[in-house]
Amino acid sequence: METFHYVVVSIEGDYANLKRTDEETEDLKLVARALLPPEITEGSRLKYEFLQYFPEA
Repeated sequence: METFHYVVVSIEGDYANLKRTDEETEDLKLVARALLPPEITEGSRLKYEFLQYFPEA
């Protein structure tokens, strides 16, 4: 299974916009906050692995 790295660009209500940091792209991914760790804020770094988002240490 692959691992992807993201940064939280913005939080808008129940959704967050994520940008990949391990690949050059301008696309944002809209993700429901319910799928993300509750402690995230704008600028938080996340790792997506095994169909789950985890805060990066």
